[in-house]
Amino acid sequence: MLLPYRAVSRRGRRGGALLLSLATGALLVGGLAAAAGPLRPATVPVSVAEVRPAAPPAPPLRLLIPGLPGLPDIRLPPVTTKEREPQRRAAGPAAEVVSLTNRERGKAGCRPLTVDRRLTAAAQGHSEDMAEQRFFSHTSPDGRGFADRIHATGYPSPGAENIAYGQTSAREVVADWMGSPGHRRNILDCELTEIGVGFDRRGYYWTQDFGR
Repeated sequence: MLLPYRAVSRRGRRGGALLLSLATGALLVGGLAAAAGPLRPATVPVSVAEVRPAAPPAPPLRLLIPGLPGLPDIRLPPVTTKEREPQRRAAGPAAEVVSLTNRERGKAGCRPLTVDRRLTAAAQGHSEDMAEQRFFSHTSPDGRGFADRIHATGYPSPGAENIAYGQTSAREVVADWMGSPGHRRNILDCELTEIGVGFDRRGYYWTQDFGR
């Protein structure tokens, strides 16, 4: 069942639409993109690629939601003591996201993105921040947007940001982003030249930061 939901995409400040899909009792929500530049409307559909069997535990909640003016950020229960333990950086999934993103760009005739350590630091920091503070938004609790976080690393020209929550693999999250017009537009923007990807396994928070 698909339910229309009005939303505002963070690629500029334009309005978009979010479709919420209910499948096998688990809520799967798709689509969150942000970028610097003029306002553009964006329709953000949900793509459910696979119906999981009922026997295994339900998969994590998958969220990619454009920020909604006047509504509170999404917040989750406090982090447990076990979850506060230091985690290893997930270079593998982040590197795979870059590879899959460049594969999609190649199909569209765009040059591959180059990994920049500053964009990577901004993206990883945001994924860890969302996991630690249990929120899901382009805007950090301290009020910073994605461009502010990227500038803080010394990177001069932020381009765009995609975030996601709940996808358990790089292939899954890139497929969801490509199924959403707002995220797809960021990935296939041939004017973007660099990328950094962050991933935190505590809740599966993903961030793509793009630069020009």
